[in-house]
Amino acid sequence: MARTGGGSGTACAEEADEGTGDVFAPMSGVADAVLYEGYLLYPYRRSSAKNRVRWQFGVLLPRDWVEADGPVVPGVSGSADSWYQQTECLVRVTRPGAVVRVRVRYLQLQHKQVEAAGADGGHEPVESLRTDDGTAHLTFDEAVPHEIGLEWPLKELLDGACWAACGAPAGTATEPLPGGAGRVVRRREEVRARTTVSAERLTGDVCRLRVRTEHTGPARDTRRARGEALRQALLAAHTLIGGDGVEFVSLIDPPEDLREQVRGCRNAFTFPVLGGGPEETGGTGRVVLSAPIILPDRPQVAPESPGDLHDAAEIDEILTLRTMLLTDEEKAEARSTDPRAARILDRVDSMPQEVFARLHGAIRSIGPAAPRPAPPAERPAWWREGGDDGLSPATDTVLVGETAVGRGSRVRLRPRARGADAQDMFLAGRSAEVAGVFHDVDGSVHLAVTVDDDPAAELHGWYGRFHYFRPDELEPLPRADGPGPAQEPRPQSPRPRRPAGRPEEGRPYGRP
Repeated sequence: MARTGGGSGTACAEEADEGTGDVFAPMSGVADAVLYEGYLLYPYRRSSAKNRVRWQFGVLLPRDWVEADGPVVPGVSGSADSWYQQTECLVRVTRPGAVVRVRVRYLQLQHKQVEAAGADGGHEPVESLRTDDGTAHLTFDEAVPHEIGLEWPLKELLDGACWAACGAPAGTATEPLPGGAGRVVRRREEVRARTTVSAERLTGDVCRLRVRTEHTGPARDTRRARGEALRQALLAAHTLIGGDGVEFVSLIDPPEDLREQVRGCRNAFTFPVLGGGPEETGGTGRVVLSAPIILPDRPQVAPESPGDLHDAAEIDEILTLRTMLLTDEEKAEARSTDPRAARILDRVDSMPQEVFARLHGAIRSIGPAAPRPAPPAERPAWWREGGDDGLSPATDTVLVGETAVGRGSRVRLRPRARGADAQDMFLAGRSAEVAGVFHDVDGSVHLAVTVDDDPAAELHGWYGRFHYFRPDELEPLPRADGPGPAQEPRPQSPRPRRPAGRPEEGRPYGRP
């Protein structure tokens, strides 16, 4: 592990410690699930539309690219593109000589370009190439994992901020294809980043620790398309924090005497939770996982899960069944798309029945319900009983420009060019009807909409399943009978009707 002291230093890639001395080892399964969340999505083929808009969490890009259209707005998780992540948590000192360890992890995009051999001895870039052995080779974006380990004595962090570089160099690798048919060239652009760690003493044995990772390089072009800009980015960036002689305080359910100090922690584009096994309890732990997705304290990968499917928010049984139903042609394309996809297909195709049966569900324990903890003396306003009094999604309106928009309003969908959900981007330019105005617990506002040409729109409205957009992502459309703030909603049937044609696959998506 690289150890950097004083004000600055240089970190090197950290070799994984297979021994029992690695405090982060129990979190490796969850951390890897975070690292590869969304790396490749079912049906694992390059031709799948959702595999053309990848890496939606923990993306750190050059600041001038991110802020080309204005500064970013910090959030509690990393679903929006940013140029930094900031973690603040409480650490309690348990013995003298305490040491803080930080492990920064992310993916670096690697473009795999297939090139066909030319008659003149040169090579020409192609989208796909089949060699004489029948293997198809596809041009695709892969990713290389990076892990940088840092450590400082807590005393040094209390004296002043310490930092270390945590970027990755550019690189090129060439692999010849069988029979002289061509070659595969893998290229990586340089990623520049820095992690800064500091500490502030709050009481005798309690300190606030801050870990901030920033992209420090300039953009090649601030108007570069997102897919191209990702070549300079940290992807799925997250942080593990541990140490010797320290324990960390839960920000979700802290000890009563530390609740006020916890409220002072400010986290941006990441969500820190305690690590540890199910046998650990209480409001403190040895490790913190600060991830760009919201997790509970002490998250665990289910022991029944036979391997990573890259859709960590989905259910193994459903994805396994769907993968089994892929046609031979679809499986062949998936295998050619990426080695990780090929391993998923191999595992599914050879899965024993007893392993598959375990995916159906498990009861962890049966016993009396645990007593509910007493509510905190001071709850945030949105948590207090009656905190949502006076809010009505059906009648509330919000100003979009100079137009009041509410239920029944007609709008055009204009998702943000940067930081929007991949699913939202597919709806750009479509017309829709607002079903309600919803106020989130963080004070933001989202409008629920149904898309006009969605054959299941009426069914989604009956179930209350909507797409959600911010007010600045909507363009009001004029009423058919002249100007006005809102239109009357279309009449809905008292019962859902089955939509004509083939039903949608999967479920509708939305942010909240």
